[in-house]
Amino acid sequence: MAGENAVTTGNVAPVTTETPDSPPTVRAVPSERTFHGDNVTDDYSWLADKDNPDTIAYLTAENAWTERATAHLAELRDRVFQEIKSRTQETDLSVPSRKGNFWYYTRTVEGKQYGIQCRVPVAPGETDPPTGDARPDEQILLDGNALAEGKDFFALGTFDVSPDGNWLAYATDFDGGERFTLRVKNLVTGEILADEVPDTFYGTAWSADDSALFYTTVDDAWRPHRVWRHTVGRPATEDVIVFEEPDERFWVGVELTRSEKFIVIDTNSKITSEVRVIPAETPTAEPIVVTPREQGVEYSIEHHGHRFLILHNKDAEDFALAYTSADNPGAWVELIPHQPGTRLESVDAFARHLVISQRRDGLTGLRVLGDGSTDSYDMEFPEPLFSVALAGNPEYDTGSVRINYTSLITPDSIYDVDLVTRQMTLRKRKPVLGGYDPADYEQFREWATAADGTQVPISIVARKGTGKNAPAVLYGYGSYEHSVDPYFSIARLSLLDRGVVFAIAHIRGGGEMGRRWYEEGKLLAKKNTFTDFVACAQALVTKGWTTADRLVARGGSAGGLLMGAIANIAPEAFAGIVAQVPFVDPLTSILDPSLPLTVTEWEEWGNPIESAEVYAYMKSYSPYENVEKLPYPKILAVTSINDTRVLYHEPAKWIARLRAVAPDGTYLLKTELGAGHAGPSGRYDSWKEEAFVAAWTLDVLGLARS
Repeated sequence: MAGENAVTTGNVAPVTTETPDSPPTVRAVPSERTFHGDNVTDDYSWLADKDNPDTIAYLTAENAWTERATAHLAELRDRVFQEIKSRTQETDLSVPSRKGNFWYYTRTVEGKQYGIQCRVPVAPGETDPPTGDARPDEQILLDGNALAEGKDFFALGTFDVSPDGNWLAYATDFDGGERFTLRVKNLVTGEILADEVPDTFYGTAWSADDSALFYTTVDDAWRPHRVWRHTVGRPATEDVIVFEEPDERFWVGVELTRSEKFIVIDTNSKITSEVRVIPAETPTAEPIVVTPREQGVEYSIEHHGHRFLILHNKDAEDFALAYTSADNPGAWVELIPHQPGTRLESVDAFARHLVISQRRDGLTGLRVLGDGSTDSYDMEFPEPLFSVALAGNPEYDTGSVRINYTSLITPDSIYDVDLVTRQMTLRKRKPVLGGYDPADYEQFREWATAADGTQVPISIVARKGTGKNAPAVLYGYGSYEHSVDPYFSIARLSLLDRGVVFAIAHIRGGGEMGRRWYEEGKLLAKKNTFTDFVACAQALVTKGWTTADRLVARGGSAGGLLMGAIANIAPEAFAGIVAQVPFVDPLTSILDPSLPLTVTEWEEWGNPIESAEVYAYMKSYSPYENVEKLPYPKILAVTSINDTRVLYHEPAKWIARLRAVAPDGTYLLKTELGAGHAGPSGRYDSWKEEAFVAAWTLDVLGLARS
């Protein structure tokens, strides 16, 4: 056997605070594990027990200390919060999207935490979405504020209107654990049916006649593994398992195609895919496999007339597009061949057009392909740095699509694009109150040279007139092929207007430069992610943007792993580090298959149980394993107790070890005691959390009085 699980010995000691002006301390309670002949002692493993009163006492004491240690920033926090609030149009309306005979939209109301989901009928001859205030014929489908009343947390997992517009499937979560209760509402009568389903996951799909609703549930390791069919109006105890995935590497999802012709069951590991379909008109039919899974081959499908479009990476590192018969899936016919350097990310099918989302040279783009033709064109945009993506588009039979365009200086902008004439109509640009003018800001692209010579892009934004060697924030993620593309942020203005430069490091492990960029930052190449980020920090200094003593690093989740790693390998490069829901004890987590996500993650990080090489490599970069007596920068760790993706005890243990091993540093831990991975759920609470982080950052940068 490669190893054994840790066993805690001794009695857990209570948390103590030596004086009101010192951080809480807790005596170590050693536990031991042995893997591949390596004996490791973990002094704080007991913190993984959320039901232990001493764990809650520790987290509560840390919160109290963090509040005390940042008390001098209370006025600044409030000022930043008010800045965010005053720049935001609190009572607002999204651009309505048409589906069938209705326009659907979300509106917000000043003083209310959550959005209100609404619709209005399409008026005779109406082709453009309605604008202005809510109409008298508005129907409120779901009011998040009413659902959240009396709750500390609220999130929707699914919001899915049936094809005929008569039913709504929605799912709610009231603690942040991402296990939802699914309900069905009759949109004609307003009745909420009695047949609710607990412990569901994201995603649903309706049958063509609205009689059946498909949904997913998770196993004990929080892996969505089953697809169920629910008959509307019947108790959940009668629901039928349609598909179950036994391989613990794979997640299962369900959705309805835009054409509303097929229910799609997606089965995906990190590197392998398999898709099944059920005709929406015959919901009790057995699922049909489009193409059997092949290890290392990823594919997804879109229904388009007589064919299934297949976006795949078989012999195509940056993906290619093919199709097969929808009536009898089989051999693939090439449609768009592989083009190295142009990463095809998704395909959206409409009755007469295809829209391909792609990226090239570190930027996103949209390519339009007419039905029955190989002629295509790329949509053109005015700025050198930007992000663009399709936005919604529930209608299949349409000649226009809606897109979202943004940049570091341009607020989110919703356009409708005529796919034939190529005309772009601006429907709405996110309001930024208080006289915001994009001309007052500048965005730049810089390049850093990584340790192996690779050129790593950096996106930068600053207010015009910001001088050399300014205070700066460097943000990074670098995992799962997730790209952090240029984006606009109202909250960020509170930093920029105080003379702070904001930069995004587009490091390997992400997908900004294509699939190879991701491959070179995972498994036994993971350290490239960390050294790339350090190279970006150093480039900001050598190019005169900032200095090491005026630079704060920030990242969350897997980006929090990045923060912990760079703290160990280059503490001198940063004045401060913000690590949000940080994955800072990856080795311990990936060694425990019973934990949420672990088995599915082995294709991302490697399997340290089976491989001594992977074990040694992960141990060499794991932040928790490599804490030393170093001159660490100031560190703020933010986490949530109900997080099922990165468990709260990882940052809790990390901060405890930092205090024990390198006691001269300044380390703060802030734990949300009623939230999940995304933090506070209400918009005002989220702004307060952002104001807290911004005030701490400004303080580290010497700008607390600004």
